[in-house]
Amino acid sequence: MKIGTRFLQVSFLATAALALLTACSSAADSSKTDKRKAETIVIATDGATKPFDYSENNKLTGYDIEVARAVFKNLPQYKVKFQTTDFATIVTGIDSGRYQIGANDFGWTSEREKKYYFSSPLSKSDNAIAVKSNAKTYKNLSDLADLSTEVNSASNYAKILRDFNDKNPEKSTKINYISGQSPFSNRLSDVATGKIDFILYDAISLKQSIKDMGFDGQLKVEKIEATSSDAEHDGYEYFLFAKTDEGKKLQTAVNAELKKLEADGTLKQLSEKYLGDDFVPDADKF
Repeated sequence: MKIGTRFLQVSFLATAALALLTACSSAADSSKTDKRKAETIVIATDGATKPFDYSENNKLTGYDIEVARAVFKNLPQYKVKFQTTDFATIVTGIDSGRYQIGANDFGWTSEREKKYYFSSPLSKSDNAIAVKSNAKTYKNLSDLADLSTEVNSASNYAKILRDFNDKNPEKSTKINYISGQSPFSNRLSDVATGKIDFILYDAISLKQSIKDMGFDGQLKVEKIEATSSDAEHDGYEYFLFAKTDEGKKLQTAVNAELKKLEADGTLKQLSEKYLGDDFVPDADKF
């Protein structure tokens, strides 16, 4: 009788141990399965638009990049990869499905709105120009008549200038188109050397780049009236998504996280660290 009882006890313990191991194994397998099931999201950037996206010590960083990392830290259903590419190919990559998000200080245009979903705005800056420190004061695009500049043809700044020239041919600026692979720093150098007269860009980037390149005293930044076709969006920058069902789903998830990051102060901290001040849009924009 004792032998039978002992046998039953041992059998019970063995069965319990086996069940525990099986449960642990199942949990581990489930964890692996969850990771395998995570959808891969490729975020495209040119990695050369400081302070929004750039490389430092061989690591991709910047305001837009770190905001994206903070967003997807709380979205385990997605596995994120960053891809650096020519600026002009970001949107074509989104069109083809090669990339799911564009993160590159993207401004709003009516043309983009037809093809892409936008995130909640990430930051708010002013349109501005960089000119030589001894240049006269410019307040609007009309003041820039006959002056020369360089632009990436795919940028919203190029569109602003083209639209103005089309409507005001007698006050048009001279636009030189450059490769999307040409570093932004080259354009600032061209202003400093007198090759071109100005650069139209956002004030945050211009001030940061002038400081980093040691052009303080040589170049100055002036806010300028240079609105797009929808003044409601001027100065804001966004993430871009494909205008598809998957893109809408991703936009919804990202915007929900951006709202939380604004509320808990994370966006403010990242803005102060990478942009030099609090440029986070008002809470009602999220």
